[in-house]
Amino acid sequence: MDAQKLQLIKNKYDIIGNDPALNDAISLAVAIAPSDIPVLVTGESGAGKENIPLIIHQNSRRKNGKYMVVNCGAIPEGTVESELFGHEKGSFTGAIGERKGYFEEADGGTIFLDEIGELPLSVQAKLLRVMQFGVFKRVGSSKDIKTDVRVIAATNKNLPHEIANGRFRGDLYFRFSAVTIVMPALRERKGDDINLLFRKFASDFAAKYGTPRVTLTEDAQIVLRKYRWPGNVRQLKNITEVVCQLETYNMEGSGAKCVVDAAALKRYLPEDNENLLPAVGQPQASGMSSEKEEAIIMAIYQLRQDVDYLKGVVSGSTQPAPASSLPASSFQTSSPIQSVVSTPSEYASERSVRDEDAYDSPEEQEYTVERHIDEPLSIEKSNMELIEKALAKHGGNRKLAAAELGISERSLYRKLSKLNSENQK
Repeated sequence: MDAQKLQLIKNKYDIIGNDPALNDAISLAVAIAPSDIPVLVTGESGAGKENIPLIIHQNSRRKNGKYMVVNCGAIPEGTVESELFGHEKGSFTGAIGERKGYFEEADGGTIFLDEIGELPLSVQAKLLRVMQFGVFKRVGSSKDIKTDVRVIAATNKNLPHEIANGRFRGDLYFRFSAVTIVMPALRERKGDDINLLFRKFASDFAAKYGTPRVTLTEDAQIVLRKYRWPGNVRQLKNITEVVCQLETYNMEGSGAKCVVDAAALKRYLPEDNENLLPAVGQPQASGMSSEKEEAIIMAIYQLRQDVDYLKGVVSGSTQPAPASSLPASSFQTSSPIQSVVSTPSEYASERSVRDEDAYDSPEEQEYTVERHIDEPLSIEKSNMELIEKALAKHGGNRKLAAAELGISERSLYRKLSKLNSENQK
């Protein structure tokens, strides 16, 4: 796209800046607009992602159709399916009549799904169907409804990370990711974009409130450029409004000048801290992780009691007890270590399979049990052995191994790090 046409687009949509990454995003949006290809817009919160879908819609053959914006993160999970696809009368409590959803209302136009990473998995499956075949069902209906809608989505999440953690469908992501438009964060924009934005916002607020226009000294402009802007353009606009309002409070007349230096500007900027940067796509801690960890530790403790019992059986100091009375009966559930030990005979049988031994006589069976029981045993060592076996079972897949053990991935990583550090000593 030539520079003149690009500038016309920026003027029309009130986009300020000359950063190459910003220019590329706008150019790609205009280039893809004539088609019906789904588009994914990514970038941090506040970076201005909402401009791209509007540019695409108004430069497409659907520009005379409806343009609907849906914030997926603002809709309660229990009603999001009804909001998107509609519902029939009586399909759920409160459904006093039939209702059209956004996809039905936007027929012939464009629908922009903001914060698509917040959609529940069940709704993601229905979204994929409507994108692939152009049909959907209202909640409580078995009838397919056709729709012709261009879908554009945006997210500030790391969707590949969400896929790896089972929170986003991979097939839906690949449906969108063929065309991905990345909006650069404000701190990544080169040149004088930040100062240009401040001047534009300051001019707009001066006109809105009838106050003197605020300008920055050279040292204040340097402070503005060096700040990290974790909230991006949205944060810059909000701070500019506050500066313009408070710094001109005692000034009379819109013709007066208000010059803000670095010391004055710094009073309005939150602490410049890397922790303020958006944490996109970070793992979500499970509220049940501590309980699951406690459960597996208790199970390992139970395992040790069972082995002590077997020692007594082999040495003759304890009489064999029915399976129902053994401590290991607590493992007759879906515990991740259910099959480790249940009765002395089962224990010997399982160890024989693992060691690829064939028992030809009771003496050999007794010897094998004795051989394994005499090995040093600790809760920590047993814990690590279980982790290693789970990893081996699932080919090194830590997600599946953590699920098998009933602990969070974070806990598994922590235990593996501890194991590695001990091995290096």
